[in-house]
Amino acid sequence: MSDTKDPWLASTEFIDHEHPDVQSYAAEVVGTTTDPREQAVKLFYAIRDGFWYDPYADDGERASFKASQVVATDRNWCVPKSILLTACARAVGIQSRLGFADVRNHLQSEKLREKMGTDLFVFHGFSEFLLDGTWVKASPAFNLEMCERFDTKPLDFDGCNDALFHEFDNKGNRHMEYVHQRGSYDEFPYDEMKAVFAEVYPDDLADDGSDAAFAKP
Repeated sequence: MSDTKDPWLASTEFIDHEHPDVQSYAAEVVGTTTDPREQAVKLFYAIRDGFWYDPYADDGERASFKASQVVATDRNWCVPKSILLTACARAVGIQSRLGFADVRNHLQSEKLREKMGTDLFVFHGFSEFLLDGTWVKASPAFNLEMCERFDTKPLDFDGCNDALFHEFDNKGNRHMEYVHQRGSYDEFPYDEMKAVFAEVYPDDLADDGSDAAFAKP
């Protein structure tokens, strides 16, 4: 583990950016780009579209939230994807951290809503980058193909402005709303998230069959 005193660059249990697989992936994505803002943008798009959004990918295991484990997957959900994005940013020297919020209307199929018993998604995850002295936020959760399937504009990130809100679908209907900001974290609060999940959701959210809305074509 890194002994850096900067918590926004530290290698931690979950944001384990010193792992060779994370280092290799981040280096491959940014290539020869040296500008931190451009690096953040490249990492955002690579993780947004390179890992299919799948809300059923959560097996609940602690190790599954480590960036070094996430990078080996081809599908995942908002929290692990944000952990990976944050780790990759730290791997190339960008000060970064995690942000969490509770949201409604979170690209949700009817099957998923029935299983969850609510349209509230607690601990929706995103990444925050410190660029030129300003924190900029970006959510890499929903890949382009998923947004097209739900008729929602994908989030675009320019490294200057926050990319968080799938506020409306392409027809102008309200689609996603941030209802509670949980704050910023230097490390992933696994125990806190699991405790909140236990309060909000049914005991068993494991997938009991394919959900066409979230299946890869």
